[in-house]
Order: sequence, then C-alpha cells, then structure tokens
Amino acid sequence: MKAIATQDLEKHTPMMRQYLTLKAENPDVLLFYRMGDFYELFYDDAKKASELLGISLTARGKSGGDPIPMAGLPYHAVEGYLAKLVQLRVSVAICEQIGDPATSKGPVERKVVRLVTPGTLTDEALLQEKQDNLLAAVYHDKTGFGYATLDISSGRFVVAELITSEALEAELQRTCPAELLYSEDFSEMSLIASLEGTRRRPEWEFDFNTSQKLLRDQFNTKDLRGFGLDGARLSVQAAGCLMQYVKDTQRTALPHINSIVRFNQGDSIILDAATRRNLELTTNLQGGRTNTLATVLDNTTTPMGSRMLQRWIHEPLRNKNHIEARQNALEEILANGLYDELYPLLKSLGDIERITARLALRNARPRDFSRLKHALGILPEIQQILAKCQSEHIKLLARKISEFPQELALLDSAIIDNPPMLIRDGGVLKTGYNTELDEWRDLSQGATDYLAELEAREKEATGISTLKVGYNRVHGYYIEVSRRESDLVPLSYQRRQTLKNTERYIVAELKEHEEKVLSSQGKALALEKQLWEQLFDLILPQLHPLQQFAQGAAELDVITNFAERADTLNYQKPMLSETSGIQIESGRHPVIEQVSQTPFIANPVVLNPTRKMLIVTGPNMGGKSTYMRQVALITLMAHIGCYVPAQSAIIGPIDRIFTRIGAADDLASGRSTFMVEMTETANILHNATPNSLVLMDEIGRGTSTYDGLSLAWSAAEYLAQKIQAMTLFATHYFELTQLPELISNVANVHLDAIEHGDSIVFMHAVQDGAASKSYGLQVAALAGVPNSVILAAKHKLHHLESRNANHSERSSSQSMQQTMTFPEPVTSLLQETMDSIKPDELSPKQALDILYELKKLSH
Repeated sequence: MKAIATQDLEKHTPMMRQYLTLKAENPDVLLFYRMGDFYELFYDDAKKASELLGISLTARGKSGGDPIPMAGLPYHAVEGYLAKLVQLRVSVAICEQIGDPATSKGPVERKVVRLVTPGTLTDEALLQEKQDNLLAAVYHDKTGFGYATLDISSGRFVVAELITSEALEAELQRTCPAELLYSEDFSEMSLIASLEGTRRRPEWEFDFNTSQKLLRDQFNTKDLRGFGLDGARLSVQAAGCLMQYVKDTQRTALPHINSIVRFNQGDSIILDAATRRNLELTTNLQGGRTNTLATVLDNTTTPMGSRMLQRWIHEPLRNKNHIEARQNALEEILANGLYDELYPLLKSLGDIERITARLALRNARPRDFSRLKHALGILPEIQQILAKCQSEHIKLLARKISEFPQELALLDSAIIDNPPMLIRDGGVLKTGYNTELDEWRDLSQGATDYLAELEAREKEATGISTLKVGYNRVHGYYIEVSRRESDLVPLSYQRRQTLKNTERYIVAELKEHEEKVLSSQGKALALEKQLWEQLFDLILPQLHPLQQFAQGAAELDVITNFAERADTLNYQKPMLSETSGIQIESGRHPVIEQVSQTPFIANPVVLNPTRKMLIVTGPNMGGKSTYMRQVALITLMAHIGCYVPAQSAIIGPIDRIFTRIGAADDLASGRSTFMVEMTETANILHNATPNSLVLMDEIGRGTSTYDGLSLAWSAAEYLAQKIQAMTLFATHYFELTQLPELISNVANVHLDAIEHGDSIVFMHAVQDGAASKSYGLQVAALAGVPNSVILAAKHKLHHLESRNANHSERSSSQSMQQTMTFPEPVTSLLQETMDSIKPDELSPKQALDILYELKKLSH
C-alpha cells in the first residue's frame, strides 16, 4: 500500500485514519488490527492475507470515496494463522485495543503491542519444539565478519568473529537462522542470497558505540570484557543491531537475555559448510530431517534436550577433559542402570527452557505455570537418583538443576491442576489462594442457596407449581412458568421472554441480584488478572536459577540419552589419545546400519604418522563413500562425548574435518559441478593441517581424463607430503594406486566384489591393497543399461586395454616410478565403430543405420 500523505487522511473516517497511521508506522509487515472479536486487515494487507491464508476477501464500505478491501480472522484462532505466516517467512504486527470502549470518544485507542517475525518467536504454537529458532545478524568490513545469533525463546546469545567468507558460510550452515539481519552496505550478498528471512537494516543500527551501550545496558555491566568481547568490534556491532531489533519487536523488558557468549572456533572441531552437508548431520542431502545422524542419536525425552543434542553434533569439542567428563557421566549412568529411573522423570519435565523465557517476557500462559509446577515437584526425585553418582560432571549438573521449594509451594497454592488455555476467562487461580477473590467468585457464581430460597418463596406466594428460577448467558436470570399456569403470575412480574410452552419473567429483587452478580464477575476477573501479574513478579527473581535448571536438565537428558543409545545400538566407549591418528576396529556407519535391510559389514581403519593416507579403490556401489563417511561420523561422535558404533576406537587430536564427496551445479552462483568440486578442493588444500581428517572422493571426474587424473594425483601427493593430513582418498583412477610405491606414508585399501557370470556381488569389506578392477560395466548392467550398449562397451574396453598394454611395454620401469600412466588417445573414430560391430547380432534395420553412420564418418 502506498504511503498516504497527512492531508489525505482527512478524507477517511476516524477509524480508518487510526488504521492508516498505525500502518504507516509498520509498512513492511501485515497489520492485524483488532476490532472486537476479530483481527481485520485492509487494502493490500487484506489482499495478501487472503491469498496466503485462504480467507475471504471482502469490502468494508467506503473511505475517502473508494471501497476498502478487507479480510478478517477470529482472534481466538489467530495462533494457527500466525503459524502459517511464520512458515512463509511473513512478519505480522499485532495491534490491540488498549482504551476503554465505555469512555472512549471516537475510535477506541489502539497500538501495536508486538511484532511477530520468524526470528523472534516465543509462542509454543509457532515454534518447532526440537529445533532452535535463531535470529541472526552479520556485519562485514575489510578485516572479516561479525556474526551474532539469539534464541529469544531461551535467551541464548552467541557471537563470533570470522575472518573468511568460508567461515561465515559454515556458521550459517551450522546455525540455520530463521531470520538474518544485514547492513545496507553488506558486500557479500552471494553468501546469504539463498537464505529465507533476510532483512536489510540501516547502517546506523550497527554503530559500534551505540551497540556497546545497548549491550552494557542489557547486561547491566560497565563494559563487555567479562564476556570476552574486548577487541571483538565486529561481533559487538552485529550483536548491537540484533539487540535493537529484538527490543523493537518485543516492546517489553528482556530479563532472560542476561549473558552473551563468544564462540571460539578453536574450541571445537571446525566443519565447513560442505562437510556439514555431506555428512548429513541434522539435515539430509534432500533438505529433510530423516536418516541423519541426529535422528539416530536422538532419543531424548525433552525438547530442550533434543535441541542441545543438535548443537553438540554441530560443535564437536576439542578439549579432551571436557569430552571425558561427558564420557564418565555417561559411563556411570550406563553402569548403574540409571536410565530406566531417570527416563520417566526427565520426560515429565517438559520444555522448561522455553517456559522460563515466556515467564521473562511475561507472556507465559496458565498451562506454562502448571507445567513449571509439575516440573519443580519432580526435582527431589531426580536429586535422589543423582546423589548415587560419583561423577564430578553429574554432581555439577545436580547443582545446576537444584530444587525450588518456595516457588513450588507458591505455584501449588496458586494454580489449579488443569487450568484453561488463557487467563482472560478466569478460573486459573485456586480457591483459597486469595480471600477477596473467593468472595467475589461466590457472588459471581450466583449464590445458589439464595436462588433456591427465592424459588421456594415465590412458589409458596403464588401457588404456581411449575415455577423455576433459572439463568443463561444470553438473557441472564429469570423466573420460568409453564404456559398453562401463566394466568396465576402476579402483576409485579415483568415478561422477559416467551418460549413454546413457557413464559419467562423478571422481578425487581432478581434484577438487583443479577446486577450484583454481573458486577462481581467483572470484579473477580479483574482481581484474578491482577493476582496473575503478581505471580510473574514473585517468580522472576528466580529467573537465572531457573535458566540454570533448564540447562542442567537438558544436558542430563542428552547424556542419559547417550547411555540408552549405547546400550540399545551396541556402541562402545572411544579412547581419546594424545598421539595423532585414528584406529577403529569393526566400525559401522551409524545411519546406514539402522536403515539397511541387510546386516551391515563392519570395517577397520588405521591412520597414524606412518600411514597418513589411504587410497581407497573398488567398484561403484561397493561402499567407498559409506566407509569414508563412517570414519568421519565415528570421529565426530567421539568428540561430542558419545559412544561410537565400533568394536573399539582410539582417536587422536582432530582440529578439522573436511569432506569432498559428490557435487552439484551451483546455478545461483554460476558455478558448474566441476567448479564446485575444485572450490571445495582448494579450501581443503589451503586449510587442512596434520591433525585434520580429510575425505576426498573422486577428485577430477568432472573434466577430461588427462586433466582429472593429473589433478587427483597432484592433490593426493600434496595432502600426503606437504600437509600430511589424515586422508581417505577414494578414486577410480587406478594410476593413483602407484602412490604407495613413491610416498612412504600412503597405503592402498579396497572394497571387494565378486563376479558371478556377468553379474557382481558387493562384499562391502575393506581389504589391504588396490582393487583389481573397477567393475564399472557390471554396475552399469545392474542399473539397466541396454545389453547391446554393455557388449559394445566391453569390446571398447578390451581395445583400450590392449593399446595401453602396448604403450606400457614400451615404457621403462624408471619412467613408471616417475610419471603417471595414461591410455593413448584413440584417433580413429571410424576404426572404433568398426571394431564394435557384431554383424550376427544386428537386425536388418540396425545394419542399415550403421551403414549410414559409417558413410558419415568416412567424409
């Protein structure tokens, strides 16, 4: 909708002037304008909402001489509509009536009370319970990037200083923000172009001094050194913009945002964006969430535990002491069989993390208080179980979880066991909590003794046997008399309603009682709302301990879950070594073994200073990619404190995990498959170290044979000799199997297969040495390639191998050790075609087609 000039407002009705003024203040979002029991939308907002939500588009008279497009939705159903809009990344301004209709002259005063945006959700109905919902901000200058994320539904505030665009890309992949704020002059738009929910913000919102002050005021500190932000200028600027945006949208105090953490990439194993994608940690290659590492490992009992587990998966630790603390806690829970005791108790806790945030924002609902009451009541039992443990880490979690006897007693005395959804209708607070409230409720409930007494008295006075005193919400209190006795009704009775067989009346005494009851209902509801607000004031002093409780309970849930997974899935405790290397006995892929219809073949891997690179050969579909990925996943699982799918595992220091497995065109950035492949390869060769785990699969396959083989050879040689990273290098270039003869820390392994006639059986077992052949034609046959094409390919293969053999015989052994062996190019296409023809297998039509083709080739 176009902006309306001030003078043009005079053409509209008072109500529409109010609407247009509020809309002008919120031009980029849908404005839900409260009118009675509905939220109304007008003009372009109405058209857009009608299209997005499937609601009727109508018109509301005229204003300024033109019809006003209008769409509306019931206020009591607004959560469902908001949920749909949020999924579509559409933001909404909620405008409520704040004035009193009884005293208002003209339109009731209204104002926007909050903005609902994808990154600032707190309502339970709008959030995915097992996923973090992050608001992020990024700021950039020539020195690097500042990146900040906030989960407003928990208060978790994290910043990072990033030097390269690759590091920012990895962070975006890790955090997957629901909404991203960026500055007007942000110059790296290609990094965020594919993200939904991006929002451009003015440059002044990233001002360093303003940002510093905002953060100091929020945390009530003199400076930001205590948070490790001294010198983190870009992070502070990103965090400041983010904080301003949250204040603008929430329009209330944010006491649960009371700390900020600086994420240090050196504290965790670095995973670039390609690696997170290729390993399918929390999202599969199709963008879904099935068949991922998270789905296999996640048997947590609480939503907050599930969210923490996903964060752990994306942030594998490097600190050996921290990892072993988790392992020791897991081991004790497993050894003492505590999972069965803890499981039902943890399951009953619910999502305390988000409930606590809603308390802080003062938008918690009655059932949030009821769930908190229930959770606090469970804590003594949890503490009794944890008291049996000797692990220092479990003792730390027990201190975090704590107990809250005073808050439990308060909530137990205040909140009924099954409260209604909303406070607006009352009936949330218990009888006995407040004497005055009880008195007003007694009056509002109609004083049934008084009504029974009135009915008996009137029956006796009038002699009407069918007389009854009743009540309904539409007509209030009444005296009902059957039609056949209506002639006995006294003159003092005033007719109120005529029904089919009865007449209803009102008398002065009953009218007076009705007014008293209706008045008491309003006063009871007003007092209950006042007492409800006081409950927030009584609970909020314990906000920080409640946040600690939620954090401790979530971690206990994750570690207890690890114990269950280890027991159920036959995982073993990995050993962390100070010596470089990875040694895994009978390792298994944690996801494939769960979804495969056949028993999984376990395989070993040995990487150490004298065996840094394994050249992995074998047939397509033979399991090379699965084997490589399982090594990376087992390594990652060991670094989050989880047991691993292996008979045993000894893992040395790891700083990064890189994968170059598969590729697709990046059309948005104008990059071909091969360009993507080479970009990822370049990133590995520039950033890998001797403590990095590198998975390289089929390098060079996207270009010509000569170029591809040369690139693959050179990359492998560079990784093995220059970088000396721990590398699994899968290839179909059999020439690379000569590398172990030239470089001492390289070895060959292969995945075996057995030929049976013209078919093939994949053994999926890793053996030392190079594969004898690639079995490409057999795999093609399995895929359904026509038999005539397979036969022609076999003939062609025999021809090429013969020519290559002749070439090899002419080469000296010294030459073999210094250079790669390439097949000679076949120069005669005509000869090739002739060699591939088998006349006895051709139909007359096929023979004629070939004749025409040969004629073309001869010219």
